[in-house]
Amino acid sequence: MNHDSILLGLIGEGISLSRTPAMHEAEGLAQGAATVYRRLDTLTDRLKGRSLTGLLDAARATGFNGLNITHPYKQAVLPLLDELSEQAAGLGSVNTVVISPDGKLTGHNTDVTGFSRGLEEGLPDAGMTEVVQVGAGGVGNAVAYSLVTHGVERLYVADLDPTRAQALAESINAAVGREAVTGVDARGIEDVIAAADGVVNATPMGMPAHPGTAFDTSCLTPRHWVGDVVYMPIETQLLAEAKALGCRTLDGTGMAIHQAVDAFRLFTGLEPDAGRMRATFLSLG
Repeated sequence: MNHDSILLGLIGEGISLSRTPAMHEAEGLAQGAATVYRRLDTLTDRLKGRSLTGLLDAARATGFNGLNITHPYKQAVLPLLDELSEQAAGLGSVNTVVISPDGKLTGHNTDVTGFSRGLEEGLPDAGMTEVVQVGAGGVGNAVAYSLVTHGVERLYVADLDPTRAQALAESINAAVGREAVTGVDARGIEDVIAAADGVVNATPMGMPAHPGTAFDTSCLTPRHWVGDVVYMPIETQLLAEAKALGCRTLDGTGMAIHQAVDAFRLFTGLEPDAGRMRATFLSLG
């Protein structure tokens, strides 16, 4: 592609605090390309009522090089794309769409590698015998796959829609070739969390538009580790309460930074500097 200029965007709800635009713009400029990254927030008056199809068509027509996709569109975008990477197809979730010069839309998932690297950096010695993941939505697929391929022996995926949790469990088990994941109802999940090594919040709970926690944190003890995929804010209510209870915690920054590093590489074909992108992310704190 032409690296003189790069035009990117993020489609989602309530994304005004996202640090992804700044990371991509700074990295593009550092690589010598004028880079513009637009927030396409469907909760704003400007875009309220606009369909996902319409936004994709507009991005293609305007000459965008790529789009990041976040809550609540990571699964809804699948049937609107021309092609999917093997991992995105297997997970049934997309967070990165590359737009080729001829307008072809190809979906990828960089949440998997992003979460894996964040986990390795933030909790390298975390107990992995039994882990609970709350949330079976778009990012949940990627987190579950990442956990199971990084040593979790038994993963319980809890969702308020148990059929969605079970569907995720079956797809991950098929992908990894073993019965590692069990889908359960999120109601009453506190007992399962209490017996586990750690828990990951893979719901939007904790974001400004979704305040609160996805479960009652009184079930946590100092032996638990607690992870969160939310990075707006960096310290969610869940992580603040977990720290107060003596738990080791993993915030969403590692995943947020590394998914952006991998997405930048896909968008541009250029090799990003992860340290530089991390510095940009942290400078916005």
